[in-house]
Amino acid sequence: MLTTRRPRTFAARLDPRAASTPLARHLLRAYLAALPSGDRYADVAELLLGELFANAVQPSDAPPDRLIEVRFAVIGDRLRLEVHDAGAGRPSVHSATPDDEHGRGLLLVNELAERWGCCPRSGGVGKFVWALIAPSPALSLVTA
Repeated sequence: MLTTRRPRTFAARLDPRAASTPLARHLLRAYLAALPSGDRYADVAELLLGELFANAVQPSDAPPDRLIEVRFAVIGDRLRLEVHDAGAGRPSVHSATPDDEHGRGLLLVNELAERWGCCPRSGGVGKFVWALIAPSPALSLVTA
């Protein structure tokens, strides 16, 4: 009998700077490429990971030498993204005005994730923000 194994939870620690965001997305794409249906998460997952990572690198009370950890795992048929940082502040959704250049990230997470939340990290330093993403429906070709 042939069985297909799913990749385990993936975790990586990245520098706490905005320039690390493309690397985080690249790691997610590589993780999803190893899944039989990983492409069904890709677009939403990349967008939301970028937003969560961007929030983690915002100026905070975290020491500048603390790395940001990203984790990806498939639980059932949902993709779970986590972004861990050493900051104490908790994210919240708020409305941005049309002229604001920032402030829409968690609104996107709130709208596109099935669920999301924020939890304290074990050991008491910092927090992690997670998002659960449902697979997008498979594309079907319609012939005339």
